[in-house]
Amino acid sequence: MKQEAKNWLAKAKEDLDAAKYNFEGEKHAVSIFLCQQAAEKALKALFLERKNELIKTHDLVLLAKNLKAPKEIAEHAKDLTLAYTYTRYPDVPEIKEIRHKNKTFLDYVKGVIIWTEKELS
Repeated sequence: MKQEAKNWLAKAKEDLDAAKYNFEGEKHAVSIFLCQQAAEKALKALFLERKNELIKTHDLVLLAKNLKAPKEIAEHAKDLTLAYTYTRYPDVPEIKEIRHKNKTFLDYVKGVIIWTEKELS
């Protein structure tokens, strides 16, 4: 694996750890944002490895599509992309049952990272 891809994957795992930490601390909006960031960095690691370039985007659907990710990963990418918006801006309505949503996103990003690691090895 290229060093640059390793670096992006390591950052993805750091973001996942921070997301878990914030989940435990009931900081769900931050945790959800970090879930999106972790998935983005993992997908970018694979993109770098396969395509030898980096796309400057937060659109996980675009990254997943370009990587020909499995349907489940692409669906999780869609949900996580939307999370980027509604956890960052105060004019977006609050999420109902945010703790449950956060747990779901933690599971999604774990799946994205596991898939990415398999593809990178």
